[in-house]
Amino acid sequence: MRATAVRVPEGLSARVPVEQRGPGLDRDAVRLLVSRGTEVSHHAFGELPRLLRAGDLLVVNTSPTLAAAVDGLLGHARVVVHFSTRGDDGRWAVELREPDGRGTTRARAGGPAGAVLRLPGGARLVVEEPLGRGSGRLWWVRPEGADVRAVLREHGRPIRYFYTERDQPLSVYQTVFALPSPDGEGSAEMPSAARPFTHRMVTELVSRGVRFAPVVLHTGVASVEAHEPPAAERFAVPEASARLIDATRTGGGRVIAVGTTAVRAVESAVDADGVVRARAGWTDLVVTPEHGVRVVDGLLTGLHEPEASHLLMLRAVAGRAAVERGYEEAVRGRYLWHEFGDVHLVLPEETLTQSVATATRGETATRAV
Repeated sequence: MRATAVRVPEGLSARVPVEQRGPGLDRDAVRLLVSRGTEVSHHAFGELPRLLRAGDLLVVNTSPTLAAAVDGLLGHARVVVHFSTRGDDGRWAVELREPDGRGTTRARAGGPAGAVLRLPGGARLVVEEPLGRGSGRLWWVRPEGADVRAVLREHGRPIRYFYTERDQPLSVYQTVFALPSPDGEGSAEMPSAARPFTHRMVTELVSRGVRFAPVVLHTGVASVEAHEPPAAERFAVPEASARLIDATRTGGGRVIAVGTTAVRAVESAVDADGVVRARAGWTDLVVTPEHGVRVVDGLLTGLHEPEASHLLMLRAVAGRAAVERGYEEAVRGRYLWHEFGDVHLVLPEETLTQSVATATRGETATRAV
């Protein structure tokens, strides 16, 4: 089922990072679509500090991106192994894909159980079982002969899909918020909503009274063909961030998640009483319109395919009408899709009272200056 009725024309995929599209460009040189209900406006991402306000809180994912794609052999057949998630028992959930002859890959059937994958450096993976019932895409494999994290460091490269133009260094896939993980864990694919942020942008936001709450969610391999909901992923919401989120809500500020991964982490840490608690472990939460959100007021995210499960989360935050209206404008305005593309800021609709209060705060700040 399509999450939105909008059809995305071919040619709107961002094929290279924005900073490689012309001289003098930085990561923040992307476009920003802003939705407040069904009201839509068009901006440059550099305008973000003026679109937020003092007291707003941005929840950011600090998970680093791994070089999670490794060439391998399954018998005599060449495959590309996309490492998704490490299990508590030392196994890894992986997706096996076929080289497509253009430097990227195409989908293939997983398994079979008992098969042995050979990796560079002598490492082997024994294929054991599908990750979940009814899904043959991700399989559990048991490593033999090497630590997978060492294999990724020595022989891995970032996961790349068919709509991109060429391989990129791992640094291109790290966000400004990424922090090294003590255990070497990370995300199979970049938490890309945060990619346009620069150190300069973060400094300006802080100077304007916008705060940041770091969380961690190590995202697994997405489903670019089947658009399946995400599998269980590791996450952590630190005590300081939980307190900051609750203080923002109590003080009337807005909690705005940077990326769907941040939404999943925060909404997984909400107690029955509606309070965010420090929490770490696994989350299998899938945020849908039926489930709703309890903490997040707004969301900064990339543009997703109409079939993507991410759009169900977007509808949970903004509602179907707002999502469809925003995507219609994104197509009309020829915004660019995917991890190197433009971004979409969804803010809550403001009542007349809230608008007057915001304007009054702005006038007071101007007089103070």
